[in-house]
Amino acid sequence: MLGHLDPNLPVQTIASGKLRRYYHLSVLRQLLWPTLVLLNIRDGFLVVLGFMQSLAKFVLWRPDVVFTKGGYVCLPVGLAAKILRIPLVIHDSDAHPGLTNRILSKWATAIATGAPLEYYSYPKAISRYVGIPIADEFHPFSVSERQAARELWGIDPNRPLIVITGGGLGATRINDVVTETLHDLLKLGSVVLVAGAGQYDELRSLTPPNDSHFQLHAFVSSGMAALLGGADVVVTRAGATTILELAALAKPTILVPNGKLTGGHQLKNAAVYANADAVVVVDEQRMLDNPVVLGQAIERVLTETEVASAMAIKFSAFARPHAARNMVDMILDAVK
Repeated sequence: MLGHLDPNLPVQTIASGKLRRYYHLSVLRQLLWPTLVLLNIRDGFLVVLGFMQSLAKFVLWRPDVVFTKGGYVCLPVGLAAKILRIPLVIHDSDAHPGLTNRILSKWATAIATGAPLEYYSYPKAISRYVGIPIADEFHPFSVSERQAARELWGIDPNRPLIVITGGGLGATRINDVVTETLHDLLKLGSVVLVAGAGQYDELRSLTPPNDSHFQLHAFVSSGMAALLGGADVVVTRAGATTILELAALAKPTILVPNGKLTGGHQLKNAAVYANADAVVVVDEQRMLDNPVVLGQAIERVLTETEVASAMAIKFSAFARPHAARNMVDMILDAVK
């Protein structure tokens, strides 16, 4: 991603591997899954290889500080920084610390978090709640900005706008429910579904052509802030960055967390904001058992305007517009 933003930024890769764990399966079932076990063993050797590669690169580069974001590729990098006594700064977007960050936090110089510190077990003395750096175009939209956004997207300005997105890869289970209940959803307002490329062709054959009342998109590469900012309600998964973008927009939001992801991190992300009455959370299994549940949640947000407005205000309190600057300050302080 960084290489795409700045073609002059050098990018190098290392080998790495992840520990595959599934929140919805017992430990015993995972141990009895031969393919899973073999992949984990293989990836263990890849981590060792990546550690050796990181050591060699750091000896050559002599960095003043190492910054990691917590993905599994960061583990060999962070361990190499520890061995070479290079200051290590980590950032954790999710409310549930991942395995890599839990390991690296033992040697970190400083730790930044995407959610309030109360949701982490990190040492408070070196931890700081900074939020997640997001683009400047994610900000509360005025009435005129919302109208302009709808004109940009060709959406009827006189109807409520419901935007439903499962992230860059889409969300099959949400897509299926929206397709099944689309007739009723269109009675509530205009609908824009960002479905992901993998299911787009299937859904295109099941849904009406794009117009001012309904639009289906595989992916939105630009203009996503305008689309979300023009909405009256947004339905999405509970990825940390998406949540903070919507908080910055002060947007009434319905979260449908994916409970099957490693560590149940989306469930824990959603709980942070649900506990503050800042979002509505729809249980995915309940939605699958009774698809009208999603439409009912959307209707409540659209009709109970005072409740939705209060929810959006509470949600916006989590926005951290200076997250990028504060993150840079932590990195530079670690060098000092």
